[in-house]
Amino acid sequence: MKETKLFLIIGLFFVGIPSFSQQIDLTLQKAIEIALAENPTIRVADKEIQLKENAKTEAWMALLPEVTANASLQHTLIAAEMKLSGNSFKMGRDGVNTGNVSAALNVPVFAPAVYQAMKLSKQDILLAQEKARGSRLDLINQVTKAYYHVLLAQDSYDVVQKAYNTSKQSYDVVEQKFNVGKVSEYDKISAEVQMRSMNSSLVSTKNALSLVKLQLKVLMGINPDLEVNIVDKLENYQNEMLLSEVTAVADELQNNSTLKQLDLNKSMLERNLKIQRTNFMPTVAFSLTGQYQSLYNDNWKVWDYEWSPSASFTFAVSIPIFKASNWTKLKSTKIQLSQLSDSRLNAERSLLMSVQSYRNNMASSIAQMESNKTAVEQADKAVTISAKRYEVGRGTILELNQSQVALTQAQLTYVQSIYEYLTNKSDLNYTLGREF
Repeated sequence: MKETKLFLIIGLFFVGIPSFSQQIDLTLQKAIEIALAENPTIRVADKEIQLKENAKTEAWMALLPEVTANASLQHTLIAAEMKLSGNSFKMGRDGVNTGNVSAALNVPVFAPAVYQAMKLSKQDILLAQEKARGSRLDLINQVTKAYYHVLLAQDSYDVVQKAYNTSKQSYDVVEQKFNVGKVSEYDKISAEVQMRSMNSSLVSTKNALSLVKLQLKVLMGINPDLEVNIVDKLENYQNEMLLSEVTAVADELQNNSTLKQLDLNKSMLERNLKIQRTNFMPTVAFSLTGQYQSLYNDNWKVWDYEWSPSASFTFAVSIPIFKASNWTKLKSTKIQLSQLSDSRLNAERSLLMSVQSYRNNMASSIAQMESNKTAVEQADKAVTISAKRYEVGRGTILELNQSQVALTQAQLTYVQSIYEYLTNKSDLNYTLGREF
């Protein structure tokens, strides 16, 4: 996978270099691979995992010994004086220097909060990984739907282009007949209006195609000036419109990223609850301290001072007796756990409803596709018949225009039904957490 990303990055680098033909041929799989390699949101999610791994390392490092060293040189201007029962005692000398150099070794022996924090950091990494997976699934879903949207725009443009060509040919024929007096001016005007109407639709469809291509480029994270070439049609996917995809499966939401993240958040809250309970447990640590001191020096020649060593060993046990805020923290965390359980239940119900909605839409699209396919065949036959009738003088220009409009609408509805099935299937795959 790393090698694939490397090749994609190198390829895009060379694509970004100015050249005479800046164009890339795309398939759905290639578009998704480029998006996963180049989209900034994926890189942000991957870096978040690295941050959590660093936090995990930092957590267990709290169990390592801690060594500190200090050095100080104090100059006494006026030494403190103690007065007691009329007597005074000078606690030191005025105008002298006191040097102190010390080192300390602190080692935690029993630190339950640190142990729980280490386990919490592991779950935090799992949550970051699941969020990254969710980001990838979301990006794949967006790129997939954007790709299908481009196909819809391309197919619609082709349909309108053919309709425009047909209307222009009809207008040319009618104009020739009008010039020799075989048809009325009404027929010529009707044919011209039909042609201009198709031309307006053609311009609008072309603009829409440019916009959806730009959206796909943004999602892929590539240069918007780069031209993408997609040699694909929605009709190629009609064999993938299967009723078997509409069938529900038990426990199908087990890979849903949202539910998984909620479960991991619940585990982290439970771990936080255990961390808060460690506030009621004792901690044990020992420390070893050594120092050199030199007192009452009248000069600043530190290396000539007389230094005296001392050392101490401390074994400390800290036992919490009572702290009221510890109880309120426990209660708050338990309430948050209850809230999270209710949120997960509500999210699961909403997701099940969405899954059922996607499946219903897919089933409807299959039925519509079959009906629309037949409608296209019938509308195409109607155009042929109406054109022949008009040619021999048995039909009117109105019949011919209506049949051409009906064919265009039938073709657009046909590709629209395939598009709706594919987009609903993409949303279904995202909701079920299916990997690409």
